[in-house]
This record gives sequence, C-alpha cells and structure tokens, in this order.
Amino acid sequence: MSLVNANREVEMDTVDIHQAKSQFSRLLARAANGETVIIAQAGQPLAKLMPMETPSSSQVHRLGFLKGAFQIPEDFDSMGSEQITGMFGDDQRS
Repeated sequence: MSLVNANREVEMDTVDIHQAKSQFSRLLARAANGETVIIAQAGQPLAKLMPMETPSSSQVHRLGFLKGAFQIPEDFDSMGSEQITGMFGDDQRS
C-alpha cells in the first residue's frame, strides 16, 4: 500500500500480527530505514511501526542553556535562615 504524504510517496506494507511476531527484528530494521509497516489482525489495522524523527540540534535542550541569564545572590544558601530559626529553633546537631 502506498500513500501520498506532503508531496512524497510513503511506502507502507501491511503484515499480519503473527508474521510481525516472528519477523519483528526485520520489521524494526525496515522502520529504521524509513519504511512504515502496518500490523493487522484479521485484516484490521492495529498498529503502525514507523521510523522515529530525529530532533534537530536546535530542538535538543542543552545543559547550561541559561548560563549568564541571571545571577544567584552570594547569600543564597543562608537566605531565610532567621525565619527558619524562628519557626524551628536553632538545633545544631553534629
């Protein structure tokens, strides 16, 4: 079966669920190569095995993407310590 999608032809093959079970590795390799496979049971489509879309480098979130966007105050670790001491006391365990 072939479908036209966004001005390009997409090749889709339909396989029975029993064939899909016995040939899953082959079907997975086909999907990795750009093919879409429909898995059916008694002629009724159940699932679609298709290639994953790889995100572009601009879509991948990178660690440190906010570097330089704001500053953390020097007293950040001690902010609110007076309020916390007032609420819970000054229990310093060692």
